[in-house]
Amino acid sequence: MKSLYDFNYEQMAELALSHEWKKFRGHQIFQWLYRKRVTSIDEMSDLSKETREILKANYALKPLTLKDKQVSSDGTTKYLFALEDGSLIESVLMQFDYGKSICVTSQVGCNMSCAFCASGLTKKKRNLTSGEMVAQVMYVQQDLDKQEERLSHIVVMGTGEPFDNYENVMNFLSTVNHDRGLGIGARHITISTCGVVPKIYEFSKEHTQYNLAISLHAPNNTLRDELMPINHAYPLEELMKAIRQYAAENNRRLTFEYILLRGVNDQKEHVKQLAKLLRGLNAYVNLIPYNAVDEKGFQGVDHAHAMVFYDALMKEGIRCTIRKEHGADIDAACGQLRVKHLRKEAKERQGN
Repeated sequence: MKSLYDFNYEQMAELALSHEWKKFRGHQIFQWLYRKRVTSIDEMSDLSKETREILKANYALKPLTLKDKQVSSDGTTKYLFALEDGSLIESVLMQFDYGKSICVTSQVGCNMSCAFCASGLTKKKRNLTSGEMVAQVMYVQQDLDKQEERLSHIVVMGTGEPFDNYENVMNFLSTVNHDRGLGIGARHITISTCGVVPKIYEFSKEHTQYNLAISLHAPNNTLRDELMPINHAYPLEELMKAIRQYAAENNRRLTFEYILLRGVNDQKEHVKQLAKLLRGLNAYVNLIPYNAVDEKGFQGVDHAHAMVFYDALMKEGIRCTIRKEHGADIDAACGQLRVKHLRKEAKERQGN
């Protein structure tokens, strides 16, 4: 059954017309979902009982349920959700000085197979619908409503490659960004891609105010081939050409994500190569502490070493930041909690 969260504002109006209701009925439903944030169709009290019965017979409201929840000492909260088909996905609420940000998952599993990432331990099962992405945001926002707090930022950086699920991701963003929806500003929304070049060109022509982040993690093809298999399909030359095209068409600052892996991509020569690759772009590098994944064998750097890399990059004229660690005392790495539960379920099945 299709979820009401699958419909953006314009599509909700079309839904109303498809049932021979007035277009305004779609506006009412949208308001109930995102302004009043109801958890059941029966709570939509200004709709007739007949209308509510039709909605209940044809559309679901909640396409996910909470399976597990971990809260870190720093306030980072990881949610593990079960979808209607039993698939597990994660969302993460992070606390910043500037507000509260949710990291949203876009696929069940991931086919990108990045060498250091827990998400790639399980292959992609399917894309999430736009409604399943909206539902992650709504569950967390409803959790925050209890403290009269609200989400201010969204990053699509959870499990999966967003540009491998492009249409659903863009539909999801149109809902949470809409001023009659959650009203989260476009400049407070970031989409991350590991480098699906054709979709970067397509995204360039959308001319949205959403932020674009590139998961780079290596400054040369040889190393990036080892760390990120997508580089075989779209090597750095092609990726950077697409990025520069995006920059020419959109007056938006770019973010390059760079996980510091001890002894792998953290040397002086990598600073020089990274600076050469990015020079001239309106961009900054987000240096990310690595949350170790047992199965991967990589180790992160300590803060002192991260600062050496940071200083060297700044001296090269490349703006950068070191991202604050979040959730170090929980299953913080992307996909880690999900994998933990999948293994537990597998063991239980074997025991039976």
